[in-house]
Amino acid sequence: MYLTRALHRSLQQQADEIVTIFRGRRRSYREFCARVARLASALQALGMRPNDRVGILAQNSDRYLEFAMAAWWGGGVLNPVNVRWSVPEVVYSLDDCDTGILVVDDQFLPMAEGIRTAVRREPVLIHAGDGDGDAPAGMLSYERLIDEASPVPDAQRGGDDLAIVMYTGGTTGFPKGVMQTHSSLWCGTLQRMADTPPLKGGRVLHTNPFFHIAAIARVLMQFIAGETHVILPSFEAREVLETIERERITELGMVPTTIQMLIHHPDFARFDLGSVRRLGYGASPISAAVLEQAMEKLPGVEFAHSYGMTESMIVTTNPPGNHGSAARAQGLHLSAGCAGIGIEVKIADAEGNEVPRGTVGEILVRSGGVMPGYWNRPEDTARALRDGWLHTGDGAYMNEQGYIFIVDRIKDMIVSGGENVYSAEVENVIGRHPAVAVSAVIGVPHEKWGEAVHAVVVLKACAQATEDEIREHCRAHIAGYKCPKSVEFRQALPLSGAGKILKRDLRAPHWEGKARAVN
Repeated sequence: MYLTRALHRSLQQQADEIVTIFRGRRRSYREFCARVARLASALQALGMRPNDRVGILAQNSDRYLEFAMAAWWGGGVLNPVNVRWSVPEVVYSLDDCDTGILVVDDQFLPMAEGIRTAVRREPVLIHAGDGDGDAPAGMLSYERLIDEASPVPDAQRGGDDLAIVMYTGGTTGFPKGVMQTHSSLWCGTLQRMADTPPLKGGRVLHTNPFFHIAAIARVLMQFIAGETHVILPSFEAREVLETIERERITELGMVPTTIQMLIHHPDFARFDLGSVRRLGYGASPISAAVLEQAMEKLPGVEFAHSYGMTESMIVTTNPPGNHGSAARAQGLHLSAGCAGIGIEVKIADAEGNEVPRGTVGEILVRSGGVMPGYWNRPEDTARALRDGWLHTGDGAYMNEQGYIFIVDRIKDMIVSGGENVYSAEVENVIGRHPAVAVSAVIGVPHEKWGEAVHAVVVLKACAQATEDEIREHCRAHIAGYKCPKSVEFRQALPLSGAGKILKRDLRAPHWEGKARAVN
């Protein structure tokens, strides 16, 4: 199976149907596929060979989807760069997987020169802008490349061939490149579709960033189902409401934070949202209050939840039936659902042995949708994939009916606004501040973002630093969402007998009285 196969089916059966809508620009499958074939040709002419990595640093747009499909059509591997990263983080990911071509849109044009001068191997830079002028100096024009290229046949790389490298936070302080193949992405997508079938004639609104696995999953589902992608550059509540009404959106894919922002927008009730038939949510746990409010404000809308991660697009699903009144009375709407079709899940102890039902352990998953490993990180891969099982690092229990309830996070990770933040990465940066002796970074409850990054810092003897200084130091090195929202100074950190920082002790006061230790 190869990911571009979905395009061939739609081109055969519905060539003149609309595939993308962006800022009033509409393209049919016929137009979209023609542009993909020409862009693939241009990428090959620029040096892209089979299995070469090509990147994109851009907000959501129709061009983003064209570039992803063109990379695969031409035989390449997509590196979707996190748009919230700083220049050093972007450079690290480009260097790590040797990305030779990078598309940059207008929003990130100011970062291009900093990237160019810092990378080990200078990539070919392509400017994907909406202006009528030529590309900036040292860059090629996206539209001109398409206009001047002749289409090439689909390379049809598929199966176990690498399709994408997606960077996620690193437990050792550096991001890890999660590898997914054509087969693993196909498998994960079909597993998701089997549990929550696409809505016929669907118009799905994209607001989640395309560099994220949740958005990639939804994009692939829509291409396979032949649906219409309605795309916004990013989430802005009023624009979402306006777009739902104007484009008659049938399905939304959101994270709990954006659901909360949408339903609490002061103009929410003024818009006609009657076209919406389903709201799919995930990426982080949702609070009972937000879910109940959303269901109350969107009566008649199906709610469906899926739990997955970059390493495994889909693990469990919680379908619309579990959001009805009877299921809510059993608390099933607050579960992560059951193992998806074709997916094995177990709750295990530290040795990988399954624990009794109702006992908290680590979620382990085994399926064709699990990654083959991390890019050039055999030791991390060996830790994550053991005896055929992916160790997720999430703590949960399973009830007698197979429903999974996530209660804690075993791996040292914070989920803020649907984005993963690894404590070690933040601690690594804080430790470079000249006044800091040691630090510990934890997640604390936050009403808007679910969890917020909180740093507990011990200063060196006679040294001084303020909370603002620590935050400013972090902002110079890592993305804003990873920077501490709050900083606490202590004389010492709690340690175990082995000298390990007891983060659970640091977290406990913040999570006291809550049913679970994650949001």
